[in-house]
Amino acid sequence: MYQIGSSKVKITIYKEHVGMLGYGRHFHYMRGVETEQYARAFVFENGGKKCVFVVVDYCFTTIYLKNGIIEKLKSEYPHFGYCDANVMITGQHTHSTAGGYTQHLIYNMTTPGFQWDVYEHYRDGIIEAIVAAEKNLKAAKITLHKGEFDKDAEIAFNRSIAAYNQNPEVKDKAVHKARHLAVDRVMKLLRFDHPDGQPIGSLNWFGVHTTSVSNRCDKVCYDNKGYAAEFMEAWMQEAYGQDEKWSAGFAQDATGDISPNFVWMSKLREYRGKHKDDYESAAYNGRLQFAKAKEIFEEAAEKGTAIKEGIDYILAYYDMTNFEISEEFTGGLPNQRTGDACMGMSFLVGTTDGQGTPKAIGTFASAYLKSSREIEILTARLSRNKQKQLDVLNFHNAQRPKAVAMNLSKGMIAGSKPEKLPIPSFIDPLVKYMKHVMKKGKGVRTPWVEERMPLQIFILGQLAIIGIPAEITTIAAQRLRNTILESLKGRGISEVILSPYANGYAGYITTPEEYKTQSYEAGHTLFGRWTLPAYQIGFRELANELLKDPTDRRYLGVAPVIFEKDEIWDGFEDPKIRVY
Repeated sequence: MYQIGSSKVKITIYKEHVGMLGYGRHFHYMRGVETEQYARAFVFENGGKKCVFVVVDYCFTTIYLKNGIIEKLKSEYPHFGYCDANVMITGQHTHSTAGGYTQHLIYNMTTPGFQWDVYEHYRDGIIEAIVAAEKNLKAAKITLHKGEFDKDAEIAFNRSIAAYNQNPEVKDKAVHKARHLAVDRVMKLLRFDHPDGQPIGSLNWFGVHTTSVSNRCDKVCYDNKGYAAEFMEAWMQEAYGQDEKWSAGFAQDATGDISPNFVWMSKLREYRGKHKDDYESAAYNGRLQFAKAKEIFEEAAEKGTAIKEGIDYILAYYDMTNFEISEEFTGGLPNQRTGDACMGMSFLVGTTDGQGTPKAIGTFASAYLKSSREIEILTARLSRNKQKQLDVLNFHNAQRPKAVAMNLSKGMIAGSKPEKLPIPSFIDPLVKYMKHVMKKGKGVRTPWVEERMPLQIFILGQLAIIGIPAEITTIAAQRLRNTILESLKGRGISEVILSPYANGYAGYITTPEEYKTQSYEAGHTLFGRWTLPAYQIGFRELANELLKDPTDRRYLGVAPVIFEKDEIWDGFEDPKIRVY
């Protein structure tokens, strides 16, 4: 039988004038606290092996944060036996909590800079949650059950219908009025019980962006997932007694193109949730998630599938910028690869959950960037420098048709180094910030984003939990699940659950068909049109290693790069630079 321990630890941090992570807007910083933040840890032990799954009320996990957690666990709690491979730390992706805990420049720009106290607070809070879960270990069984939301439930809506419809899997093309059906509306839930059947907690996965609270709000908030967890835990406490410390984890699934917002605001050109007050909308969406989780939880006792005994795990880091893609994923096109991590102009313009660069500026910039691309390609073709020609053509072949605004691998904006950028600082505060950072010599450390990404698989009996360091769209998730399931059938796996925002973060994963539309999500698919196939190939390789005896498994991938402390930009020396 399994030994299972769970915990819930408060990790709220409020630091005035520190930016929040998610919307990427210079004005979105903390001015108060609406709800607390928590880390919920679930430890599983069986047959001499253990692993821990953590879901945290922040935007996403970073490699730098995960590395700090593992180092401290090894030094202070070596008897627990934790390592990078058997610890999965996921974010539920609220956009209303502190940022500034990644070593890389780009996601720290609006914080602004790395915030050491935020990093240390999150690191120590997550470790405290893991230690607390260890202390709560007790004999338990696991039951898996699923449930689908009613078609009229105002729970999730596809915000990129045009891109979604490009996929061959979509036989009946979705329309805007039915965008709530272009969603994976199934919630998957694990119920944990004592041997006598007394429940002790739950963990579920459902994909919907945690953006009920918009960037017009400025208080720390755990958004819809946090409300759902609080409702679930309160109900469990009332229904099953006072002697248990209940933990109900609400983790993410395929969220990439899925929004909780559905009421159009013409003046703002954005959608909102059910209510005019965003916090009420978050609670409304959270209550819908709670109600479905409660229903599945109660049904699981009689209708659920018992999870067999057995734990396994594997993790490897892959360089996502240089992935050779086999022809089975390219429609027969030979010699295809991923490329540098690049953000497109369509991403910087924003989405209906939060606008970015003004549309007029975005349209002009896209046209300029596309023209520059064609000139660069023509110049390369005429060049006698064969290596330069090859580099340019390979770069644009991987990224096309993206209007590349930022090359995060090379530290360039619109083809120039930031300090030489011919754009006045008054156009956008981020331009001002970037020029200041480069002048101080802090932006020279590249890449500006994580490139060596952790791919991870947990095995619990016949269930595989997949740690993805990105956010993935509905159809892309469907393809990735199928790839992994096909590989793991050989060891009896019958269910694959995806857990995005795990262990690191590198934008979105769209299908190659979606990528061609250059929607918001495609513009943030960093490694080009073959990003999804690269993840499919990497996870398939990991899955195949899990078919082997542990002593015969190969070490896969490359070690992540951890920056030195003085290489990380930690904010402005001059407070006047910051725009409040």
